[in-house]
Amino acid sequence: MRIIAGEFRSRRLESPPEKVPTRPITDRVKESIFNLLRGHFEDQAVVDLFAGSGGIGLEAISRGAAHCLFVEQSRPCAATLRANIESLGVKDRSDVVIGDSLSPALPARFRRPPHVIFLDPPYAMIEDEVQRQRVLDQMARLGSHMDASGFLVLRTPWPLHEVDLSHPQLRGPETHSYNSMAVHLYQPAAPQ
Repeated sequence: MRIIAGEFRSRRLESPPEKVPTRPITDRVKESIFNLLRGHFEDQAVVDLFAGSGGIGLEAISRGAAHCLFVEQSRPCAATLRANIESLGVKDRSDVVIGDSLSPALPARFRRPPHVIFLDPPYAMIEDEVQRQRVLDQMARLGSHMDASGFLVLRTPWPLHEVDLSHPQLRGPETHSYNSMAVHLYQPAAPQ
C-alpha cells in the first residue's frame, strides 16, 4: 500500500499483520474516489471508519485534510495504523479510536463537523440485512453531525442483487462500480 498523491506521494504504508483479514483498496479505486471528491479535502475534517491500516484517511491528509479521526476495532490493525501515522509524522492531524465504528457515541469524538466520512465495513455486514441496516442507520446518524455539503462514502462488494442501499435521511447513493467492489456516495438529506 502507498499514498498516491499530495504531500506524502509515493510513501509506502505498513500493511496489517497477515493473520488479520483485510481488503486493502486498490490504487485505481482510491484514485477514482479522490478524483470524484476533488476539492473536498483541503483544510477539512475527515473520518475513516473501519480504518484498517489507515490508507484512505492518510491519503486524505496527504491531499490537504486538516484532521482525520480513524476508528478501527482490531487492535493489531490499530497498531499498524498508529505506526503509519508515526512514519508520516501526522500525529497532530490524527486521532485513533479503538472501538466500534457503529457506536452511537462516535459523533462525540469529532473535533469539528467532518466534511467527508469513509465507511469500509466488512463485506459480510453489507450482505446481512440486519447488519447492513445498522451501517445505513449509522451513516444517517453521522450525516446529522457533519458539514451539510459533505459526503459519506461507502465501499461494498459488487454486484449487490436486490439490495437497497438508500436511507430516508440520506441523499443517494450515487454508485460507481469497479469489478467486484463498488463505492457509493451519499450526502445528508436537507432538513425538512
